[in-house]
Amino acid sequence: MTSLAQGERARLSRLMVGAGAEGETLCAGWAVRDLAAHLVVREGRPDAAVGIRVRGLAGYTGRVQGKVAGRPFGELVKSFRSGPPAWSPFNLPGVDEAANLVEFFVHAEDVRRAGEFEPEAVAAELAEALWRRVPMVARFGDAKAPVSLRLVHPDGREVTVRRKGAATVTVTGEPGELVLFLYGRGARAAVVAEGAAEAVARLAEVLPLPAG
Repeated sequence: MTSLAQGERARLSRLMVGAGAEGETLCAGWAVRDLAAHLVVREGRPDAAVGIRVRGLAGYTGRVQGKVAGRPFGELVKSFRSGPPAWSPFNLPGVDEAANLVEFFVHAEDVRRAGEFEPEAVAAELAEALWRRVPMVARFGDAKAPVSLRLVHPDGREVTVRRKGAATVTVTGEPGELVLFLYGRGARAAVVAEGAAEAVARLAEVLPLPAG
């Protein structure tokens, strides 16, 4: 049975092929080729992947990723699509689903939404899995909100991630859109933010909100 992460790996692979090596992404400064290289380094070069999270090693990671990006594009996508090397920690039981589902979903949308795109429904099972990960993304994701967040599912479920002494902003949206918003891809996301004007403005400085 194909896991949700494996499904998103396949979808992301198809989108990268469709966009082409020089296609745009929502990752600032990265073409699709660069994104593919990032994914291959992340799973296959643990010595360099550390720099994705550790700022002091980012230069080394960038140099390795640059070299990997020079490989033929079809080879890069094939390498990613086929999964991590046998010895990679990403092959440990449970790691693929835990570490890759949100990563691959966000990057698939980075490619899909880079140009003109049509709204696309997220399958119920995937949406539910993303909802379960919303608190983790809010707490430990790259972009830290300067306010407390009350994140609300369209069906009324909610989770609050508090920032000590900060006002609360309520953000409502489908699970996939909330994940994208929390990753800073929210400029086009179908989410609604409500709260004191100053708090909403502070939030929008870090995590873009829809215009209007």
